[in-house]
Amino acid sequence: MAAVEANPVERNPELSPVAPLAPVTIDRPVRTDLETSIPKPYMVRGLVAVDMDHPDGTPGRNHHDNGIIYPWETYAGLRKLGFNIVVSLLLALFINVGLSYPTLPGWFPSLLFPIYISNIHRAKHGSASETYDREGRYSPVNFENMFSKYGRTCPDKLTLRELWDMTEGNREVFDFFGWIANKVEWGALYVLASDQDGLLSKEAIRRCYDGSLFEYCAKMQMQPQAKID
Repeated sequence: MAAVEANPVERNPELSPVAPLAPVTIDRPVRTDLETSIPKPYMVRGLVAVDMDHPDGTPGRNHHDNGIIYPWETYAGLRKLGFNIVVSLLLALFINVGLSYPTLPGWFPSLLFPIYISNIHRAKHGSASETYDREGRYSPVNFENMFSKYGRTCPDKLTLRELWDMTEGNREVFDFFGWIANKVEWGALYVLASDQDGLLSKEAIRRCYDGSLFEYCAKMQMQPQAKID
């Protein structure tokens, strides 16, 4: 029988991510086994969102569009995802008004509030999980660490309380906008994609990062009525 390869951290204690005098490094553990499934897990990805169960990302996922998102397109997408008219309208305004100007190719604002995907990295706020880096690339290790740090109930799902703890743990000093934006974004995703047990799955979150959340929700046969009545 072939011997099981020992974890590098077990072979070399100096690689341990735990600092005994810093209890938070014990309370929020990070994964040390990512390389068993994900090739080069510390290398950011530009086109796919990978995890331990999907080392190649979402099969058949394409990235063809015109690269511009207008408020009415955001609204239509939210409606398709199951939000009611009022919530879809408010979220569309919040998203496009907040993200439009930083992503514009010029200095003059547009009253149509378009979001240019080519410049979406400029709209990244603080107090986030850093699953996206400053240039908008996807980081597998930071994605997996969300669950190792905060997934206490299930290893591949998060409760509403755990989501709250995560947003609190990611807070940066005096970043008031980031605090609010982070909670609004995760709250919206929880309302949309949580299951009947009140848990937000790892796969739903991964699909949110790669843009295939709508296909995922349809495949899982979510309730046809709006998530918020």
